[in-house]
Amino acid sequence: MAEVTLRDIEKTFHGKTTVIPDLNLHIEDGSFTVLVGPSGCGKSTLLRMIAGLETVTQGTITIGGEDVTTAEPSDRDIAMVFQSYALYPHMTVARNIDFGMRLAKVPTEEREAKVAEAARLLNLEDLLERKPAELSGGQRQRVAIGRAIVRSPGVFLFDEPLSNLDASLRNRMRVELAELHQRLDTTMVYVTHDQVEAMTLADCIVVMNAGQIEQMGKPMALYQRPETLFVAGFIGSPKMNLIEGELAAAYGATTLGIRPEHLEVSREKGEWKGRVRFIEKLGADSFAYIDSEQTGPLTVRLSGDVDLSHGDTLFITPQQAQLHAFDADGKRLPDGALQQPSTRHESSLYH
Repeated sequence: MAEVTLRDIEKTFHGKTTVIPDLNLHIEDGSFTVLVGPSGCGKSTLLRMIAGLETVTQGTITIGGEDVTTAEPSDRDIAMVFQSYALYPHMTVARNIDFGMRLAKVPTEEREAKVAEAARLLNLEDLLERKPAELSGGQRQRVAIGRAIVRSPGVFLFDEPLSNLDASLRNRMRVELAELHQRLDTTMVYVTHDQVEAMTLADCIVVMNAGQIEQMGKPMALYQRPETLFVAGFIGSPKMNLIEGELAAAYGATTLGIRPEHLEVSREKGEWKGRVRFIEKLGADSFAYIDSEQTGPLTVRLSGDVDLSHGDTLFITPQQAQLHAFDADGKRLPDGALQQPSTRHESSLYH
């Protein structure tokens, strides 16, 4: 295992386009840290700098306490798993996994033992003599991970490894990766644009935007207490409802946020009035997409067996303790800053 520290990191392309300005990040030893953000936010560039595949314009990178800022990738005690798998089509699974060890002239007995252990960990024991064309997408990804495991690195780096898989395979591979981290108990740094992957895999999420860290912390801490409007709108599926204008101003905020599960609905009375635009039924849950003149579009999480139809009128009341308030700069307002709506506003309760 190894910790990773990035100090005063800056990345500029062609001397004029700065994609990462002055970033500092410490990744704990043994953690599963996920870098998440929209396309172009700098997360993959950051991972490639840790791997040594991109140069650092300014700043230092240490892995396990050793300065590796200018070190070659092979000298960084890391192993990287790519989105494309990067398997050799003419080689068997076993040969793909031990390819790096053969180049390093690792003794045959040691190579075979490491391949056998990786195959056991990844449920590849019955596939070792197959070639990549005979494997499913999930199996190919496990082979790529196996090739990383046999190197016994201090840090595993994953660059959107599940993005080429279909939805059911992604779900299964998320579980397998989480279990693998528990078994190996090593440092993993994982890049994705999918916040669901981030929430389910990470013990630490780093939310990036425009080359900077918006917020980092435990998944539920970011979900329950986003520090910026960007994080509030990015973390969570469906997204947090964000309300502006006169209604937000009544609470002393520029923008008011409320999660779909923190809205209560009634057919009789409530604080806001709306009309159902669409109902999305997902089995255990349903999501009602509602248009309201007061708030704008709202998403409400309901039970799966809710009896609603397009065009139904509903009355919606937010759970006051679950409201999030943000200022004009998109920063979270301090605790206690949220005002109670005026008497005039409260008296507008719909019946």
